Amino acid sequence: MSDSSLLFMAGANTVEEQRARWERKRSRTAKELLETEHKYLEQLDLVVIFFVTILKAKGTLKPAVLDTIFGPLESIYSASHVLSVHLERGNLGPGLENFCQNLELYGHYAENLEQANKTLKEQLRKNKSFRRFKKLQETRPQFQGQKLEDLLPLPLQRLHQYKHFLRDLLENTSPDSAEYKNLEKAVKSISEVSRWVQDTVCKRENSLQLLRVQKLLKGQKTQVLTPGRWYIREGWLLVVPSKGEELKRRMFFLFSDIFIATKPCHPLHPLNSNKLACQAVYPLHQCVVDKVFGHTQSQGGLLSLSFPHKTLLLMSSEQQDINDWYQSLTAAVR
Repeated sequence: MSDSSLLFMAGANTVEEQRARWERKRSRTAKELLETEHKYLEQLDLVVIFFVTILKAKGTLKPAVLDTIFGPLESIYSASHVLSVHLERGNLGPGLENFCQNLELYGHYAENLEQANKTLKEQLRKNKSFRRFKKLQETRPQFQGQKLEDLLPLPLQRLHQYKHFLRDLLENTSPDSAEYKNLEKAVKSISEVSRWVQDTVCKRENSLQLLRVQKLLKGQKTQVLTPGRWYIREGWLLVVPSKGEELKRRMFFLFSDIFIATKPCHPLHPLNSNKLACQAVYPLHQCVVDKVFGHTQSQGGLLSLSFPHKTLLLMSSEQQDINDWYQSLTAAVR
């Protein structure tokens, strides 16, 4: 047998071995996807059967309140049930094609989740019969100590898992396979919905940060809650005065458009002892940031923030702290 024939056979064997490895990984991933889908459905079952269905029948909550708390959960449950049937039969391609048509439900569910949690808390506070009902249902052995609040975020957690499962399946499926295009489309669709969900979560977390800072400030003169504003960071820094005065320790808040300087209110103040008094609000669109010192591995550093009518010199004894502030500020003023 010639050397070229041997090389051809060796190459063919290598290709076959690679395909066999892909198939083994693909089979493992498909099996894990199905097993975790069953567990996911079992948990959704708890909400749909023991809460949504019974609450609808009993009329404990008004239909509008019920819709607000559970959103499109029943439709999500139905879509996952259909997917699991396809997976059980080995029909991955048609199963994903059908499932992708229902992916928008996850985006709508994410957008509704904050209001759902608020409404749930409100009903638990106001509605005695619902409070009793919820407690009774959660004591059932099927719940294994889980609360309704633990189960409501499950669809968003599952969406994240879908993304990883489908990417793994795509990576271990031959481009010549009939299922490859369906997998490719599913990965793209899930990535788009995941970004939608992530944006929703980021906006919600940002709103909570803005609200927290607003509550920290004394009075309502400084309006932190402004549309389009993003929280970046906060922390204590030392202000170096222009004249030979002592260094002043101040709390600063950095947002996407402004930089706020504050100081603690008097500890004996009857209303504002735990609050901060706003001293100045600096617009970032006219700010120039420079690192005066702190370029080397020295102790701490000094930043200069130049505004049209004011220059701030801010100091920290921590090298990493001054570097972090420099990076955050320069990124914010771009």
